[in-house]
Amino acid sequence: MLRTHTCGELGSQHIGQQVTLCGWVDSYRDHGGGIFIDLRDRYGKTQIVFDPDVGRETLELARSLRSEFVISVRGKVAARPEGTVNAKIATGAIEVRPSELLLLNKSQTPPFQPGGMELPNEDLRLKYRYLDLRRGEMQATLQLRHRITIGMRKYFDEHGFLDVETPMLGRSTPEGARDYLVPSRVHNGSFYALPQSPQLYKQILMIAGYDRYVQVARCFRDEDLRADRQPEFTQLDVEMSFVTAEDIISLIDGLMARLAKEILGIDLSLPLPRMTYDEAMERYGHDAPDLRFGLEIVDLTDIAAKCDFRVFRATADEGGQVRGINAKGGAAAYSRKGIDELTNFIVQDFGAKGLAWFKVEDGGTLASPIAKNFSPEILQQISDRMQAEPGDLLVFVADTFEVSCKALYGLRKRFGVDLKLYDPKSKHFSWIVEFPMFAKDEETGGWAAMHHPFTSPRPQDIELLKTDPGKCRAQAYDLVINGFEAGGGTIRIHDPGVQQQAFELLGISPELQRERFGFLLDALAFGAPPHGGIALGLDRVVMIFGGLDNIRDCIAFPKTQKATDLMTEAPGRVDARQLRELGIQIRDPAPR
Repeated sequence: MLRTHTCGELGSQHIGQQVTLCGWVDSYRDHGGGIFIDLRDRYGKTQIVFDPDVGRETLELARSLRSEFVISVRGKVAARPEGTVNAKIATGAIEVRPSELLLLNKSQTPPFQPGGMELPNEDLRLKYRYLDLRRGEMQATLQLRHRITIGMRKYFDEHGFLDVETPMLGRSTPEGARDYLVPSRVHNGSFYALPQSPQLYKQILMIAGYDRYVQVARCFRDEDLRADRQPEFTQLDVEMSFVTAEDIISLIDGLMARLAKEILGIDLSLPLPRMTYDEAMERYGHDAPDLRFGLEIVDLTDIAAKCDFRVFRATADEGGQVRGINAKGGAAAYSRKGIDELTNFIVQDFGAKGLAWFKVEDGGTLASPIAKNFSPEILQQISDRMQAEPGDLLVFVADTFEVSCKALYGLRKRFGVDLKLYDPKSKHFSWIVEFPMFAKDEETGGWAAMHHPFTSPRPQDIELLKTDPGKCRAQAYDLVINGFEAGGGTIRIHDPGVQQQAFELLGISPELQRERFGFLLDALAFGAPPHGGIALGLDRVVMIFGGLDNIRDCIAFPKTQKATDLMTEAPGRVDARQLRELGIQIRDPAPR
């Protein structure tokens, strides 16, 4: 070994010992009489002090050191002089006074300092990811990821699950997002697809009798990206036989309670709270609401139908809805210009027609440019329904239910941040259950699966597949943490007849069913047990537990929002010979 200790483990108990440390020069200070270096590795930092009597050659070498040089030092551990102890770091009570210094490697001047206080822009960090990964914050996040992953593996091992790997090269199947395709050299003109999830394979494992499966699985989806989404991601994938939704929810309750205790040091009260999909949409406008604060949506359509304000009444008369939020204490926080910005926000981002508002003044008066369009009786009804108090800001959206949900959900999130309605470090875990099985496909006018085509309807709703699919509720459940969908699962269809019905409703013809899913339909015909499961987004769980805003900060080598790797410059061109072997010809893009 080149070292006897790491840069994070020396303390007062080591004083007087000879040690050898290796690491990177984090900072360099020449005080004339001596040279001070902070030596860094992933375990911490240790102060190295070169005294003038260390020897001319060693002292000259020490003076040549710069940031990110890799060195080895051998010397004696000493107590720091009185008044110089650094209580902020674990090694702050000691320093190493070396007798030997070895330069292991030099470094060019880095584009940013991994140990610096100022965070560089993200593109620069991703371009030089090897430097960014040296930062203490990144190392702490990847250590957190490791602890969460190990905790998950141990938990499922204790509960009798088998860790089974599933293929990376599979068949392209219509499951929602676009597939990443891999051309076959052996079978020119044919393609593999990288897995969007191990969904079909884990169902096959249940049909094969493996009963309890788990995998930390790599998944790929060619879809538009955002702060909490990546083209390649990792999920904790779980499947069980002979279970109900209640069994799976209870199992994950236990996992979350353990991780919250071990990682965050908090005790969760079980079972975790639950809310139906319909209730979540009515109260919060979204199926993954942040429940760390209130500000519930209030329906005023019945009041709007009686008022003289044309926008409200017309919306109610045409079958739309008028719904609002009471931003408690928000009147002083938003000037007229601020309210105009809120209006632009919901119009541009969510397609709302506009924003109506009142500020609640002393005495309970509702003040707004539109107030003259409301009778005192109607204003009082609005105030009562909204539980208005002086200092509140009441905001309203008059539109379809869907648009009002999106706009008010966006406003609610913004109010939560702007008005500091919750502790950013707090965590709230809950379940959303009883999702619709289908949603209308805006492009085709047909049905689309809310989760995936293999989701089982509730037993009492099976007949609705024939009579009224829109009212059919699925055995589906999502885990929500702080307003993020941390995982989602369903009980699967195990009856081949019901599966064919679901395919038909989704517009998948019998021919396409055989072509794409023939192996699954065949397997279901050979004694498939009732089964179900869930997938937890590991990257997203780490992001939430670590209090991060961006999923890229908890992945070692992420892609940008344009799905590129700035460090390796992937994706890249390949040479003509490789394309010929694959039977592929690249056409020039069409002119714009």
